[in-house]
Amino acid sequence: MNKLRVLISATMLLVLMVPSLVSAQSREYINPSSASEAGVSPFSGAVLTDGTLYLSGMIGLVDGQVPDSAAEEARVLLDQVKATLEQAGMTMDDLVYVQIFCSDVAHYDAFNSVYRGYFTEEFPARAFVGVGTLLFDARFEIQSIAVKR
Repeated sequence: MNKLRVLISATMLLVLMVPSLVSAQSREYINPSSASEAGVSPFSGAVLTDGTLYLSGMIGLVDGQVPDSAAEEARVLLDQVKATLEQAGMTMDDLVYVQIFCSDVAHYDAFNSVYRGYFTEEFPARAFVGVGTLLFDARFEIQSIAVKR
């Protein structure tokens, strides 16, 4: 009976501590957007917490325009991902999950021909999803997760 009380007490202590442990996690915002800013898109470019970087959806525009070719758009987009990772002290090889949304899956090969060149180690887990129209008539949107090694 005494062991049961100790176990119950320890469990209760752990349950009470979890919220404070979760709230104690550090967060770093990359390209942040504040809820108090009017007219700004309501998201941050990426959020780093406990060595994991969550990258928001990105599209590959040049001066507000979609590049002429799918390959160039993929290159611009992946350069943005790479730059965001570098701001967090990471590389493309730190990506563990990538999700690509594509307005027309006929662009699959063009995207992959560029994508392959951004990695030196194993490829991250990935989904390539046909979705129809994207913002600004982009061909691709990408979101991803990276874990700092």
